[in-house]
Amino acid sequence: MGLRVSTNVASMAIQRNLSNTSKDLENSMRELASGSRFSVSGKNSAERSISEQMRSQITGVRMGTFNAENAMSFVQVAEGGLNEQNTILNRMRELAIQSASDVYGEDERKMMDAEYKQLTEEVERIAQTTTFGRQKLLAGDDREYEFQIGAFNGKENVIKYSLNANTTASNLDVDGSGVTDKSDAREAIDKIDKAMMTVSQARSSLGAFMGRLDTVVSHGKVMEEKLTEANSKMADADVAKSVSDQKRSEVLQAYQLQALRESNQSAQGLLRLIGQS
Repeated sequence: MGLRVSTNVASMAIQRNLSNTSKDLENSMRELASGSRFSVSGKNSAERSISEQMRSQITGVRMGTFNAENAMSFVQVAEGGLNEQNTILNRMRELAIQSASDVYGEDERKMMDAEYKQLTEEVERIAQTTTFGRQKLLAGDDREYEFQIGAFNGKENVIKYSLNANTTASNLDVDGSGVTDKSDAREAIDKIDKAMMTVSQARSSLGAFMGRLDTVVSHGKVMEEKLTEANSKMADADVAKSVSDQKRSEVLQAYQLQALRESNQSAQGLLRLIGQS
């Protein structure tokens, strides 16, 4: 190849390659610094779009699982109230059975009845004050609840539950009952048995829904984990590859800088040649 004065073609080629190498080195360092393959604008644009959609799905699944966990708390509040009512009804039944026996006289039955009446009032109080937020759960306020547990719109992402628990003293038919004599006490036993059945049925319904919610939460956590893993494979920087690319670019850059110096020295050789002529 002849020597040229106006244009150093070799130097231009080396500078072009050096520029590309510098860009690759910069990209590798950005990936390592950010931990993301998408730290460079315009690179992997299709995969970036897919990753963003997946991230949106992940956050949706996470919030749906959070909703399901809150729904579990909703059920647990109602279940807690029913459990306390069941305990009270058991004590009321003990008092009724105790009063139904002639071992006790009128004065003793009055004391038993005083406790019985207080417990009846507590059954009513629990029914009226067992709330989730401002929503009464045991006072007979029939309502169908909808819980968004999925990441998207559609009926398959919503579960419904009709809560019609009514464990007020009047609905349980224990208000007005007493244990002041044998007849009233024995009648109270039958009423309390029916009341306990009503409470048990409400607990059974809530327990079944609780079991479903537990499955929803488990499924949501598995989905979030697997979607996050898939997105990580797509979006996260491969550290080993990025380090390898960085080292390769550093070596290549050093080599190209040396080649550029050698290319520039060829012009000095031409001047020496002209000076000798």
